[in-house]
Amino acid sequence: MDVLYGVAAATGERLEPGYPVSTAADVAHACIAAEAAFDPYRARAADERAALLDAVAEEILALGEALIDRAAAETGLPVARLTGERGRTVGQLRLFAQVVRDGHWRGLRIDPAQPDRQPLPRPDLRQRRVPLGPVAVFGASNFPLAFSTAGGDTAAALAAGCPVVVKGHPAHPGTDALVADAIRRAVERCGMPAGVFGHVRGAGNELGAALVRHPAIAAVGFTGSRAGGLALMRLAQQRPVPIPVYAEMSSINPVVLMPCALAHRGAELGRAFVASLTMGAGQFCTNPGLLLAIEGDGLAAFEAAAAEALRTHAPQPMLTDGIRRAYAEGTARLAGREGVVELAAGIAGDGVASEEARLFVTDAATLRDAPELAEEVFGASSLLVRCRDLDEVIAILAAAEGQLTATIQLDAGDEAQAARLVPVLERKAGRLLVNGWPTGVEVAHAMVHGGPFPATSDGRSTSVGTLAIDRFLRPVCYQDLPAALLPPELRDGATEPRMVDGRPA
Repeated sequence: MDVLYGVAAATGERLEPGYPVSTAADVAHACIAAEAAFDPYRARAADERAALLDAVAEEILALGEALIDRAAAETGLPVARLTGERGRTVGQLRLFAQVVRDGHWRGLRIDPAQPDRQPLPRPDLRQRRVPLGPVAVFGASNFPLAFSTAGGDTAAALAAGCPVVVKGHPAHPGTDALVADAIRRAVERCGMPAGVFGHVRGAGNELGAALVRHPAIAAVGFTGSRAGGLALMRLAQQRPVPIPVYAEMSSINPVVLMPCALAHRGAELGRAFVASLTMGAGQFCTNPGLLLAIEGDGLAAFEAAAAEALRTHAPQPMLTDGIRRAYAEGTARLAGREGVVELAAGIAGDGVASEEARLFVTDAATLRDAPELAEEVFGASSLLVRCRDLDEVIAILAAAEGQLTATIQLDAGDEAQAARLVPVLERKAGRLLVNGWPTGVEVAHAMVHGGPFPATSDGRSTSVGTLAIDRFLRPVCYQDLPAALLPPELRDGATEPRMVDGRPA
């Protein structure tokens, strides 16, 4: 039996215990169990599904400091950060429990029959949204709790009525095992079918491929690299019955520094930028990897303050050696390019667990001729582009790939020019910010954590916030069904929120 061990991110030491690696047979067993659980689970009352989500939150909290300690060892992330992430994980589970109880997610619509309508009568039409089926969820490396085993994809799928089969991320098997056991306890405690939650683990790609290919799987949730997301999308489309893949992949999250903002608070912005850039060793999908600014005195103040703040920044351990090596290679490519200059670097890393943060500078013409300079370097690296005017800024944004976020730093005197940016940014990003920094995603009803390709595989969706439930639902219309055959919530007299003839009722 193959065994998977965790590795201490800060030292490279092997962590005990080892965990058995799943086989293809284990994947098939989990998927078949999920399929068997699907109809019984989706038929459960909303209160029962909500109670499961609340129970998962309670069981995660009951793990106490053992969960935080293990996650800190495996990821190198600070205890304070992980404690906050646990709170976010529990919070989003509880938020989805509220969504399930509220009932609006069902999307109930009724167009009553009009038998006397001329020239043709209208049939009785009733619509609701139903769950897709079992969902495969891939744990993320950079959020061992909030985007992993019991993370947002799992919470949204369970809320929608879909059983989940999770492939735990191999970089934190101990954290993954603790949370998986907590979910199993919640499933048993709530009297749900055991197949509502399945779990597999392993370091190779074969396991994930087998999961996506299994005919019981109806959708996929993924957070990770562009290469990984594209591979899953290909697998899903090559199936006899293709399925949707909701993949969050890559983003450089451009930040536009407007002239008045730079003139009035350039130094302040420089320091705040570095704080955002280096948070969590830069290993956030919303890290500010591209800065666009019009040349001027304010930009000089920004650059000086950012360089000073960066030079004193001590590096943190990166999540895995593979991520560290990819970061080192990416920054080396930038450093070696003609027309690109390193403005500043942080305190040198040890080249084993950590690497220094780096800020590079180029101009709009260089970026226009070499657009690959704007490719994501996952970690605390960013590229500042000096532009002659707003037209150059807009040209760069118009040519950019899809993004999770786009930010404008402005003062009152910038608003007229910023109005030209908003329509461009709406086409490029899922979330627009003013006078903030993209790192940090609020779990809320209005949040969008998604964007045009390649930020995500489907820019119409979000992986954070209550709208995430929509990914795992589809509409069904019932025409002229007698009341006895209708779902209870679509029958006359039901109390769930609904639209009747296009109006709230």
